[in-house]
Amino acid sequence: MYEVTNQETEPFTYTITFSLMDDRGRAMSNVEETVASVGAGKTVRRTLEHAGYPAGGRLDAGRVRILDVERVPSGEAPAAAGSCPASGLRLTADQGDAAMGLRVVGLHLENCGSRTYSLKGYPVLQLLDAERQPVDGIEILRGTDGIPMAGGDDGPPRPVTLRPGESAVSGLAWRNTTEFGEAVTVPYVRVRAEAGSEPVTVAPHLDLGTTGELGVRAWRKDERDADSDAGGTGSGGAVRPGG
Repeated sequence: MYEVTNQETEPFTYTITFSLMDDRGRAMSNVEETVASVGAGKTVRRTLEHAGYPAGGRLDAGRVRILDVERVPSGEAPAAAGSCPASGLRLTADQGDAAMGLRVVGLHLENCGSRTYSLKGYPVLQLLDAERQPVDGIEILRGTDGIPMAGGDDGPPRPVTLRPGESAVSGLAWRNTTEFGEAVTVPYVRVRAEAGSEPVTVAPHLDLGTTGELGVRAWRKDERDADSDAGGTGSGGAVRPGG
């Protein structure tokens, strides 16, 4: 059993990462649970599922550690898998990848609604600290050509049309280089698919080092949907992600 208390003045959604330990205190596995829409000033109690713990093993409070707690306003939380927000667009971030100081986090925009959506350009980003206040002093680059080893972009932004069930992808890229100055970590990023669309706050934990730069790729049709482009634009009419 664990509990989450929201001390904010609006509903928040919490994502907690637990580490499950064996009887010798060694980490066995991690479990992530999301507690959605905890009301202002409210406390919610949940029972931690035993998934990932050895069969027959006893899971008690002494064998559980809290590794991380992410919290975002419920109105900006990414939609859960299998659900679709009123906008008809489900925006999420993946777990990312890291190699030789290069960091890459993918952004995914799924048309989970019933209409066709069109967009062109780059996601609109706002970098936020642990208290969700704006982080200044970081240059957001359009494209990743300026990020060493990130690879070039595929030219200028192109129009993207998403029929129901189709997706677009973008991505964030940066170097975790630390030289002179104070290293910067950005736990949260408020993302809009484009200017004027509804914001979604994701938690990629950008360890930007002292580079002062973050590259963002233009939206591209997900390669898994590319073959469907030959079939026309659909009959539902095209709309833009609205705010």
